[in-house]
Amino acid sequence: MSEKLDRTECPLGITPGGPFEGTRFELSVPSRASVARPALSVLRMRWEQKLQHATLSDVGLRRQNNEDSVASHVCGSEAEFERRGHLFLVADGMGGHAVGELASQMAAESIPHAWNKLPGDDIAQVLRESVVTANSLIHERGSSNRDFLRMGTTCTVLALTAGGAYVAHVGDSRCYRIRRDRIDQLTFDHSLHWELQRQARETGMPVELPEHRNIITRSLGPEAEVQVDVEGPFLILPGDIYLLCSDGLSGEVRDDEIGALAGELSPTQACRMLVHLANMRGGGDNCTVTVVRVGELPANVPPPELPIESLPKQSVPAPTLIAGGVALAVLALGVITMLMGQIVMGAVLSAISAAGLIVLMAKRPKPAVVESAPETDLSRTNLWRPYRTAVSRPTQEIYESLSNLEGQVAKVARDEGWPVNWSQHTAAIQASVQARLEQRYAKGLRDVSRAIDLLMNALYTARRTPRPAAVPERGGAA
Repeated sequence: MSEKLDRTECPLGITPGGPFEGTRFELSVPSRASVARPALSVLRMRWEQKLQHATLSDVGLRRQNNEDSVASHVCGSEAEFERRGHLFLVADGMGGHAVGELASQMAAESIPHAWNKLPGDDIAQVLRESVVTANSLIHERGSSNRDFLRMGTTCTVLALTAGGAYVAHVGDSRCYRIRRDRIDQLTFDHSLHWELQRQARETGMPVELPEHRNIITRSLGPEAEVQVDVEGPFLILPGDIYLLCSDGLSGEVRDDEIGALAGELSPTQACRMLVHLANMRGGGDNCTVTVVRVGELPANVPPPELPIESLPKQSVPAPTLIAGGVALAVLALGVITMLMGQIVMGAVLSAISAAGLIVLMAKRPKPAVVESAPETDLSRTNLWRPYRTAVSRPTQEIYESLSNLEGQVAKVARDEGWPVNWSQHTAAIQASVQARLEQRYAKGLRDVSRAIDLLMNALYTARRTPRPAAVPERGGAA
């Protein structure tokens, strides 16, 4: 197991929290049932659907080096898309700045290469083998140099393919899906905290959760072999938003906030705002975010229908049907006999009929069930079900939380003389207040985000910390 930097108090002098301080979101670890794989036509993403995507990786406010790495590969042709699909990756290195940087960079370079070069049509298997290949390369490098011994990295990879969305992951970097007013976490954190929660659910016994939530139980590199979880395929709908991040974001920003901001802002704006928010709440770790928005279908292509999982139909044997019919006829005869005044005879016939029906019911075919596979292979594909879900619409609570945080940062900015464009800041705040009065919280969220962007950019300038720009949105036939 590896332990990464624990979060400490915010260096801006801002009190973290707001109305949701201490809020815990319920972890739902689904049973990995053996569900029939949905048809390709149900899950299908079209090459014609354009993608908007952006990435931002930031060193944070307390680190000197950025150990996170990212990669993206958008197919350049329909043939390439049909063969493989688009790929996005976030990796969070560990083991010291030089070692962590190298490990995450090796994952970011080797996985897309293997993804494109490995043979085979099984997307899940190719994705898993790509991550395993990266593990072997990192482990070999670490074993050959004493300074790099046991270097490692987390890794989360999203593949958007013609057969649906797949996610491969090792460690606690996450992949979310934002769809309409809901955010789903599609990955399981390989951390001691989550593993103990799973153990408690499976055994029904209480467990003592560790004080440090960021002790990870799996990573690429330290061991010669690694267990890779592959999730999916997941249905891809027009307008779906996928977000990959390191724990520098998920450790500071709640799921509902992530979903609301990613849903309301463009990918570039969402990356900037989420990194700002992580820094405003401490900035104790590197923070990396990738946001991918799936475009609309062409006008002549109908949207996919949601899959309906049904149990197999069961036929009833003909003798059973005949026997049931006879029993019902005898029951009717018994009732008629009692109505004609022959109470004893009617009661006897009714009793015989009831006994026959009870026997038939006892011998009826049992309904088919989808049986859970034994929990021996935890890297098995998990279809359809997220590990955690939250409502992600822009709410008054989220707006008030961000507005209060913005006010605290604005006070520090004035006291320290940050080079803020105060006229633009005032205009953004006035617009957000007006939206709040009109209960237009989505607009208020966008306006307060503009104000925060002005403040945080001024902070970076004031402290003379060069910041990378978000990789701008890119669209194109996909």
